[in-house]
Amino acid sequence: MALSKSLEQRLEAVRGRYDALQAARADPKIVEDRESWIKIEREFGEIEPVVQKFDEYLALEASLNDAKELANDDDAEMRALAQEEVESLHAELETCFDALRALLLPQDPNEQANVFLEVRAGTGGEEAALFAGDLYRMYFRFAEQRGWHTQIVNERGGAYGGFKEVIVRVAGKAVYSALKFESGTHRVQRIPETEAQGRIHTSACTIAVLPEVEEIEDVDIDPSDLRFDTYRASGAGGQHVNKKDTAVRITHLPTGTVVECQDERSQLQNRQRAMALLRARLLDAERQKSQKEQDEARRAYVGSGDRSERIRTYNFPQNRVTDHRIGLTLYRLDEVLEGRLALLIEPLRADHQAKLLLAIGDE
Repeated sequence: MALSKSLEQRLEAVRGRYDALQAARADPKIVEDRESWIKIEREFGEIEPVVQKFDEYLALEASLNDAKELANDDDAEMRALAQEEVESLHAELETCFDALRALLLPQDPNEQANVFLEVRAGTGGEEAALFAGDLYRMYFRFAEQRGWHTQIVNERGGAYGGFKEVIVRVAGKAVYSALKFESGTHRVQRIPETEAQGRIHTSACTIAVLPEVEEIEDVDIDPSDLRFDTYRASGAGGQHVNKKDTAVRITHLPTGTVVECQDERSQLQNRQRAMALLRARLLDAERQKSQKEQDEARRAYVGSGDRSERIRTYNFPQNRVTDHRIGLTLYRLDEVLEGRLALLIEPLRADHQAKLLLAIGDE
Protein backbone atom coordinates (compact mmCIF):
# COMPACT_ATOMS: atom_id res chain seq x y z
CA MET A 1 0.00 0.00 0.00
CA ALA A 2 1.53 3.31 -1.09
CA LEU A 3 1.92 6.28 1.22
CA SER A 4 -0.18 9.30 0.39
CA LYS A 5 1.70 12.52 -0.28
CA SER A 6 0.49 14.14 2.95
CA LEU A 7 1.48 11.11 5.03
CA GLU A 8 4.90 10.92 3.39
CA GLN A 9 5.48 14.63 4.07
CA ARG A 10 4.48 14.10 7.69
CA LEU A 11 6.93 11.22 8.03
CA GLU A 12 9.75 13.22 6.45
CA ALA A 13 9.07 15.98 8.97
CA VAL A 14 9.35 13.43 11.78
CA ARG A 15 12.65 12.23 10.31
CA GLY A 16 13.94 15.80 10.22
CA ARG A 17 13.07 16.25 13.89
CA TYR A 18 14.69 12.90 14.65
CA ASP A 19 17.94 13.99 13.00
CA ALA A 20 17.89 17.28 14.92
CA LEU A 21 17.37 15.48 18.22
CA GLN A 22 20.14 13.02 17.42
CA ALA A 23 22.52 15.94 16.89
CA ALA A 24 21.36 17.59 20.11
CA ARG A 25 22.05 14.39 22.06
CA ALA A 26 25.70 14.68 21.06
CA ASP A 27 25.97 18.33 22.10
CA PRO A 28 28.06 18.58 25.33
CA LYS A 29 26.09 21.63 26.47
CA ILE A 30 22.82 19.69 26.25
CA VAL A 31 24.30 16.70 28.04
CA GLU A 32 25.35 18.91 30.94
CA ASP A 33 21.88 20.46 31.21
CA ARG A 34 20.01 17.58 32.84
CA GLU A 35 16.52 19.06 32.38
CA SER A 36 17.06 19.71 28.66
CA TRP A 37 18.70 16.32 28.18
CA ILE A 38 15.74 14.51 29.79
CA LYS A 39 13.26 16.33 27.53
CA ILE A 40 15.30 15.53 24.42
CA GLU A 41 15.71 11.87 25.39
CA ARG A 42 11.98 11.56 26.03
CA GLU A 43 11.04 13.06 22.66
CA PHE A 44 13.74 11.03 20.89
CA GLY A 45 12.39 7.84 22.44
CA GLU A 46 8.88 8.71 21.26
CA ILE A 47 9.71 9.30 17.60
CA GLU A 48 12.52 6.76 17.12
CA PRO A 49 10.06 3.86 16.56
CA VAL A 50 8.31 5.94 13.89
CA VAL A 51 11.54 6.56 11.98
CA GLN A 52 12.59 2.91 12.29
CA LYS A 53 9.23 1.74 10.97
CA PHE A 54 9.38 4.31 8.15
CA ASP A 55 12.82 3.00 7.13
CA GLU A 56 11.46 -0.55 7.25
CA TYR A 57 8.57 0.50 5.00
CA LEU A 58 10.89 2.16 2.47
CA ALA A 59 13.14 -0.91 2.39
CA LEU A 60 10.16 -3.21 1.80
CA GLU A 61 8.84 -0.89 -0.89
CA ALA A 62 12.21 -0.93 -2.69
CA SER A 63 12.36 -4.73 -2.47
CA LEU A 64 8.82 -4.97 -3.81
CA ASN A 65 9.66 -2.77 -6.81
CA ASP A 66 12.72 -4.93 -7.55
CA ALA A 67 10.61 -8.08 -7.32
CA LYS A 68 8.03 -6.61 -9.70
CA GLU A 69 10.76 -5.97 -12.28
CA LEU A 70 11.99 -9.55 -11.97
CA ALA A 71 8.40 -10.76 -12.42
CA ASN A 72 8.70 -9.56 -16.04
CA ASP A 73 11.88 -11.55 -16.65
CA ASP A 74 12.15 -13.71 -19.79
CA ASP A 75 12.92 -16.77 -17.67
CA ALA A 76 9.66 -18.51 -16.65
CA GLU A 77 11.18 -19.98 -13.49
CA MET A 78 12.51 -16.58 -12.46
CA ARG A 79 9.09 -15.00 -13.11
CA ALA A 80 7.40 -17.59 -10.89
CA LEU A 81 9.85 -17.05 -8.04
CA ALA A 82 9.57 -13.29 -8.38
CA GLN A 83 5.77 -13.45 -8.32
CA GLU A 84 5.88 -15.38 -5.05
CA GLU A 85 8.23 -12.72 -3.67
CA VAL A 86 5.87 -9.94 -4.83
CA GLU A 87 2.94 -11.50 -3.00
CA SER A 88 4.95 -12.02 0.17
CA LEU A 89 6.40 -8.50 0.16
CA HIS A 90 3.02 -6.95 -0.59
CA ALA A 91 1.59 -8.60 2.56
CA GLU A 92 4.58 -7.43 4.63
CA LEU A 93 4.26 -3.92 3.24
CA GLU A 94 0.58 -3.75 4.14
CA THR A 95 1.31 -4.89 7.70
CA CYS A 96 4.12 -2.34 7.98
CA PHE A 97 1.85 0.41 6.63
CA ASP A 98 -0.78 -0.31 9.29
CA ALA A 99 1.86 -0.30 12.03
CA LEU A 100 3.30 2.96 10.72
CA ARG A 101 -0.10 4.68 10.76
CA ALA A 102 -0.71 3.40 14.28
CA LEU A 103 2.57 4.94 15.45
CA LEU A 104 1.45 8.31 14.06
CA LEU A 105 -1.78 8.35 16.05
CA PRO A 106 -2.02 11.15 18.64
CA GLN A 107 -0.57 9.97 21.94
CA ASP A 108 -2.06 10.70 25.32
CA PRO A 109 0.61 12.71 27.20
CA ASN A 110 -0.18 10.66 30.31
CA GLU A 111 0.48 7.26 28.72
CA GLN A 112 3.57 6.64 30.87
CA ALA A 113 2.17 8.22 34.04
CA ASN A 114 1.67 6.58 37.41
CA VAL A 115 -1.93 6.67 38.61
CA PHE A 116 -4.23 7.02 41.59
CA LEU A 117 -6.71 4.16 41.37
CA GLU A 118 -9.91 4.90 43.28
CA VAL A 119 -12.38 2.09 44.05
CA ARG A 120 -15.71 3.06 45.65
CA ALA A 121 -18.65 0.91 46.66
CA GLY A 122 -21.89 2.01 45.00
CA THR A 123 -25.39 0.57 45.09
CA GLY A 124 -25.73 -2.68 46.99
CA GLY A 125 -24.74 -1.84 50.55
CA GLU A 126 -22.24 -4.18 52.18
CA GLU A 127 -22.26 -6.50 49.18
CA ALA A 128 -20.95 -3.57 47.11
CA ALA A 129 -18.18 -3.06 49.67
CA LEU A 130 -17.21 -6.74 49.37
CA PHE A 131 -17.18 -6.38 45.58
CA ALA A 132 -14.95 -3.32 45.95
CA GLY A 133 -12.54 -5.54 47.84
CA ASP A 134 -12.62 -8.08 45.02
CA LEU A 135 -11.84 -5.36 42.47
CA TYR A 136 -9.01 -4.00 44.61
CA ARG A 137 -7.44 -7.46 44.81
CA MET A 138 -7.91 -7.93 41.06
CA TYR A 139 -6.00 -4.73 40.31
CA PHE A 140 -3.39 -5.53 42.96
CA ARG A 141 -2.69 -8.91 41.32
CA PHE A 142 -2.53 -7.33 37.87
CA ALA A 143 -0.05 -4.74 39.17
CA GLU A 144 2.01 -7.45 40.83
CA GLN A 145 2.21 -9.39 37.56
CA ARG A 146 3.39 -6.25 35.76
CA GLY A 147 6.04 -5.52 38.37
CA TRP A 148 4.33 -2.30 39.47
CA HIS A 149 4.46 -0.84 42.96
CA THR A 150 1.18 -0.29 44.82
CA GLN A 151 0.56 1.77 47.94
CA ILE A 152 -2.73 2.47 49.67
CA VAL A 153 -3.21 6.22 50.10
CA ASN A 154 -6.53 6.11 51.94
CA GLU A 155 -9.14 3.50 52.80
CA ARG A 156 -12.51 3.07 54.48
CA GLY A 157 -13.40 -0.51 55.20
CA GLY A 158 -16.82 -2.14 55.02
CA ALA A 159 -18.59 -3.57 58.06
CA TYR A 160 -18.14 -7.17 56.81
CA GLY A 161 -14.94 -6.75 54.83
CA GLY A 162 -14.02 -5.11 51.55
CA PHE A 163 -13.99 -1.36 51.19
CA LYS A 164 -16.41 1.50 51.15
CA GLU A 165 -13.54 3.34 49.48
CA VAL A 166 -9.90 2.61 48.78
CA ILE A 167 -7.43 4.84 46.95
CA VAL A 168 -4.20 3.26 45.71
CA ARG A 169 -1.18 4.81 44.07
CA VAL A 170 0.14 2.53 41.32
CA ALA A 171 3.65 3.26 40.01
CA GLY A 172 5.55 1.60 37.22
CA LYS A 173 6.02 1.51 33.46
CA ALA A 174 3.05 2.78 31.39
CA VAL A 175 0.53 2.29 34.21
CA TYR A 176 -1.99 4.82 32.90
CA SER A 177 -1.73 3.36 29.41
CA ALA A 178 -2.86 -0.02 30.73
CA LEU A 179 -5.50 1.11 33.23
CA LYS A 180 -7.07 4.16 31.59
CA PHE A 181 -10.03 2.18 30.22
CA GLU A 182 -11.02 0.97 33.70
CA SER A 183 -12.78 4.18 34.80
CA GLY A 184 -16.51 3.71 35.06
CA THR A 185 -19.23 1.70 36.77
CA HIS A 186 -18.51 -1.99 37.35
CA ARG A 187 -21.52 -4.19 38.10
CA VAL A 188 -21.53 -7.56 39.86
CA GLN A 189 -24.19 -10.26 39.79
CA ARG A 190 -23.87 -13.01 42.38
CA ILE A 191 -25.48 -14.67 45.40
CA PRO A 192 -24.30 -12.93 48.59
CA GLU A 193 -23.21 -15.14 51.48
CA THR A 194 -25.97 -13.58 53.58
CA GLU A 195 -28.68 -14.51 51.05
CA ALA A 196 -30.68 -17.38 52.56
CA GLN A 197 -32.92 -18.02 49.53
CA GLY A 198 -30.15 -18.20 46.97
CA ARG A 199 -31.25 -15.16 44.97
CA ILE A 200 -28.81 -13.34 42.72
CA HIS A 201 -28.18 -9.76 43.76
CA THR A 202 -26.82 -6.93 41.64
CA SER A 203 -24.36 -4.45 43.15
CA ALA A 204 -22.00 -1.89 41.70
CA CYS A 205 -18.74 -0.08 42.28
CA THR A 206 -17.16 2.86 40.54
CA ILE A 207 -13.54 2.97 39.43
CA ALA A 208 -11.60 6.15 38.74
CA VAL A 209 -8.11 6.08 37.23
CA LEU A 210 -6.37 9.44 37.62
CA PRO A 211 -2.91 10.05 36.09
CA GLU A 212 -0.47 11.38 38.64
CA VAL A 213 0.66 14.90 37.76
CA GLU A 214 4.44 15.08 37.80
CA GLU A 215 4.86 18.82 37.53
CA ILE A 216 2.95 21.18 39.78
CA GLU A 217 2.80 23.63 36.87
CA ASP A 218 0.33 21.30 35.20
CA VAL A 219 -2.31 22.47 37.69
CA ASP A 220 -2.39 26.03 38.96
CA ILE A 221 -3.28 25.86 42.66
CA ASP A 222 -3.43 29.02 44.75
CA PRO A 223 -2.19 28.17 48.28
CA SER A 224 -4.82 30.51 49.72
CA ASP A 225 -7.49 28.22 48.20
CA LEU A 226 -6.40 25.31 50.39
CA ARG A 227 -7.41 24.31 53.91
CA PHE A 228 -5.21 21.79 55.71
CA ASP A 229 -6.45 19.62 58.57
CA THR A 230 -4.53 16.98 60.48
CA TYR A 231 -5.84 14.05 62.47
CA ARG A 232 -4.70 10.73 63.86
CA ALA A 233 -4.43 7.91 61.38
CA SER A 234 -6.48 4.77 61.90
CA GLY A 235 -6.08 1.16 60.87
CA ALA A 236 -2.96 -0.89 60.25
CA GLY A 237 0.34 0.89 60.13
CA GLY A 238 2.55 0.22 63.11
CA GLN A 239 3.48 2.27 66.14
CA HIS A 240 2.99 5.66 64.45
CA VAL A 241 -0.76 5.05 64.10
CA ASN A 242 -2.93 6.83 66.71
CA LYS A 243 0.16 8.35 68.38
CA LYS A 244 0.44 11.61 66.47
CA ASP A 245 -1.67 13.72 64.10
CA THR A 246 0.12 12.42 60.99
CA ALA A 247 -2.92 12.02 58.71
CA VAL A 248 -3.66 14.97 56.42
CA ARG A 249 -6.88 16.24 54.87
CA ILE A 250 -6.75 18.96 52.20
CA THR A 251 -9.81 20.86 51.04
CA HIS A 252 -9.70 22.83 47.80
CA LEU A 253 -12.14 25.60 48.70
CA PRO A 254 -13.16 26.80 45.19
CA THR A 255 -14.26 23.32 44.09
CA GLY A 256 -14.96 21.64 47.42
CA THR A 257 -12.59 18.81 46.47
CA VAL A 258 -11.36 16.93 49.55
CA VAL A 259 -8.43 14.52 49.63
CA GLU A 260 -6.95 12.57 52.51
CA CYS A 261 -3.79 10.59 53.10
CA GLN A 262 -2.87 8.62 56.22
CA ASP A 263 -0.65 5.83 54.96
CA GLU A 264 2.74 7.55 55.23
CA ARG A 265 4.70 7.70 58.48
CA SER A 266 5.05 11.46 58.76
CA GLN A 267 2.71 14.39 58.36
CA LEU A 268 5.03 15.88 55.72
CA GLN A 269 4.93 12.70 53.62
CA ASN A 270 1.15 12.49 53.91
CA ARG A 271 0.87 16.14 52.93
CA GLN A 272 3.00 15.60 49.82
CA ARG A 273 1.02 12.52 48.77
CA ALA A 274 -2.31 14.29 49.39
CA MET A 275 -1.18 17.25 47.26
CA ALA A 276 -0.27 14.88 44.44
CA LEU A 277 -3.73 13.31 44.66
CA LEU A 278 -5.39 16.74 44.73
CA ARG A 279 -3.53 17.82 41.59
CA ALA A 280 -4.57 14.60 39.85
CA ARG A 281 -8.23 15.12 40.74
CA LEU A 282 -8.29 18.76 39.70
CA LEU A 283 -6.61 17.91 36.40
CA ASP A 284 -9.10 15.10 35.85
CA ALA A 285 -11.99 17.49 36.55
CA GLU A 286 -10.64 19.91 33.94
CA ARG A 287 -10.22 17.07 31.47
CA GLN A 288 -13.79 15.89 32.05
CA LYS A 289 -15.12 19.42 31.63
CA SER A 290 -13.32 19.78 28.32
CA GLN A 291 -14.44 16.33 27.21
CA LYS A 292 -18.05 17.11 28.12
CA GLU A 293 -17.99 20.22 25.95
CA GLN A 294 -16.64 18.19 23.03
CA ASP A 295 -19.13 15.36 23.58
CA GLU A 296 -22.14 17.65 23.48
CA ALA A 297 -21.42 18.29 19.81
CA ARG A 298 -21.58 14.59 18.96
CA ARG A 299 -23.81 13.20 21.72
CA ALA A 300 -26.38 11.98 19.20
CA TYR A 301 -23.75 9.75 17.65
CA VAL A 302 -21.60 8.37 20.46
CA GLY A 303 -23.39 9.07 23.76
CA SER A 304 -22.01 10.90 26.75
CA GLY A 305 -19.30 8.45 27.75
CA ASP A 306 -19.25 9.70 31.34
CA ARG A 307 -18.38 7.54 34.32
CA SER A 308 -21.97 6.96 35.35
CA GLU A 309 -22.38 4.58 32.45
CA ARG A 310 -22.01 0.86 33.20
CA ILE A 311 -18.91 -0.39 31.46
CA ARG A 312 -18.56 -3.96 32.72
CA THR A 313 -20.56 -6.76 34.35
CA TYR A 314 -19.09 -9.58 36.44
CA ASN A 315 -21.52 -12.53 36.63
CA PHE A 316 -20.29 -15.07 39.17
CA PRO A 317 -22.87 -17.88 38.61
CA GLN A 318 -21.93 -18.03 34.93
CA ASN A 319 -18.21 -17.30 35.44
CA ARG A 320 -18.82 -14.54 32.89
CA VAL A 321 -17.41 -11.05 32.44
CA THR A 322 -18.84 -8.69 29.81
CA ASP A 323 -17.39 -5.38 28.70
CA HIS A 324 -20.36 -3.47 27.33
CA ARG A 325 -18.31 -0.85 25.45
CA ILE A 326 -17.03 -3.33 22.88
CA GLY A 327 -19.56 -6.14 23.36
CA LEU A 328 -16.88 -8.55 24.60
CA THR A 329 -18.01 -11.53 26.71
CA LEU A 330 -15.60 -14.01 28.28
CA TYR A 331 -16.47 -17.02 30.40
CA ARG A 332 -13.20 -16.62 32.29
CA LEU A 333 -14.20 -14.45 35.23
CA ASP A 334 -12.09 -16.52 37.63
CA GLU A 335 -8.98 -15.75 35.57
CA VAL A 336 -9.79 -12.04 35.32
CA LEU A 337 -10.22 -11.77 39.10
CA GLU A 338 -6.81 -13.43 39.50
CA GLY A 339 -5.32 -10.46 37.69
CA ARG A 340 -5.39 -11.56 34.05
CA LEU A 341 -6.83 -8.20 33.04
CA ALA A 342 -4.99 -8.24 29.72
CA LEU A 343 -7.84 -10.46 28.51
CA LEU A 344 -10.00 -7.31 28.61
CA ILE A 345 -7.46 -4.52 28.30
CA GLU A 346 -5.89 -5.62 25.01
CA PRO A 347 -9.23 -5.84 23.11
CA LEU A 348 -10.18 -2.43 24.52
CA ARG A 349 -6.87 -0.97 23.39
CA ALA A 350 -7.27 -2.49 19.91
CA ASP A 351 -10.80 -1.12 19.61
CA HIS A 352 -9.66 2.34 20.69
CA GLN A 353 -6.83 2.31 18.15
CA ALA A 354 -9.17 1.16 15.38
CA LYS A 355 -11.53 4.05 16.10
CA LEU A 356 -8.65 6.53 16.02
CA LEU A 357 -7.48 5.15 12.68
CA LEU A 358 -11.02 5.41 11.33
CA ALA A 359 -11.24 8.99 12.54
CA ILE A 360 -8.06 10.13 10.78
CA GLY A 361 -8.89 8.18 7.62
CA ASP A 362 -6.31 7.03 5.15
CA GLU A 363 -4.81 10.51 4.79
